[in-house]
Amino acid sequence: MNIVFMGTPAFAVPSLEMLIEEGYNVVAVVTQPDRPQGRKKVLTPTPVKEAALRHGIPVLQPQRLWNPEAVAELAEYKPDLIVTAAYGQILPKSVLDMPPLGCLNVHGSLLPAYRGGAPIQRSIINGEKVTGITLMYMAEGLDTGDMIAKVEVPIEDDDTAGTMFDKLSLAGARLLKEQLPVLVQGKVAAEAQDESEATYAPNLTREDEKIDWTKTSRQIYDQIRGLVPYSGGFTLWDGDVFKVWACAKPEKSDQGKGDAEPGTVLEVGESGIVVKTGDGVLTLLTVQPSGKKAMDAAQFSRGTSLVPGTVLT
Repeated sequence: MNIVFMGTPAFAVPSLEMLIEEGYNVVAVVTQPDRPQGRKKVLTPTPVKEAALRHGIPVLQPQRLWNPEAVAELAEYKPDLIVTAAYGQILPKSVLDMPPLGCLNVHGSLLPAYRGGAPIQRSIINGEKVTGITLMYMAEGLDTGDMIAKVEVPIEDDDTAGTMFDKLSLAGARLLKEQLPVLVQGKVAAEAQDESEATYAPNLTREDEKIDWTKTSRQIYDQIRGLVPYSGGFTLWDGDVFKVWACAKPEKSDQGKGDAEPGTVLEVGESGIVVKTGDGVLTLLTVQPSGKKAMDAAQFSRGTSLVPGTVLT
C-alpha cells in the first residue's frame, strides 16, 4: 500500500514518524515550501520536510497543490492512501479522488466543533476544558468529512497552545496507528458530522493578540495561554507595543480588587505587574517591552519607568 503523507509543522511529525516506524510504505511527503525565518531571513525547511529527509523519503513542495503540474507529479507516486495533518492547503477534488482508500486528516479538535485552521489555540482562548483529535475522511468542504474516530484530551489550567500542540500531536499519531489497520481491512464505519453543531476556528489575526482589559482576568489569562509560545498577547504602553507572555492564574481572591479603570497598573514589583481588569486584577509574570527581549517581572521591575497609575490600552 503506497501512502503519501501531507503535513507541515511539528504537530504532524509524530504521525509521519509512526507510519515509518510501523513499516507503512510512505512513498512521498508533501509539505509547504521553505520559508524565510529569523532576522536574517534564512530559508528554513518545515519540520515535516526535515523528518522526511532523515528517512530518505522524496519531498514535494508545490506552491499550490491546485496546479495541474503538482497534481500530475503527485499522481506519479500512485498513492493508495493520503494521510494529512496540518498540511496548510485545501486539497482539490482531483487529489481527493486520487487514492482508492481516500484521504484521511488528523484534525486537532472534536469535530464538528472548531473546524478551521486554529482549533487548538481557539479552544484554549475560549476557556474549554477538553479538546481532542478527530481522524476523518477529507471532503471538499472545510473539515466537513465523515469522522472515523475521536479521542479526548483534557486542557489543564497551565496548558498553553505549545503544550497542547505536543499532547495532541502524540494523541493523533496514536489514533492513526490504532485505526489504520481497521481502515485497510475495510471495517471502518465512518460517521457523518452534525452540521447543526458545527463551530469554526479561523486562523488567528493581529486583533486576536490585542488585550482588552475590560474582559475578566480569566478571559485574558486564557487568551495569553492560547497565544503562547507563538505570538503572545500585547497591549500598548505610551503608544508602544508591550507584549505579555505569561500571567499568574487568577484566583477568586483577585476578583473585585481595585476600583481603577481597566488597564491601570496597580503594582510593579519582583513578583509581578498587577493590572486592573474588568472583574479584578491580573498579575503579569513575563513581559516584553518594545525593542527588548522577553523578561520576567523581577528583571523588568529593576529600573523600569512603568509606574502604578499608568494605564495600558
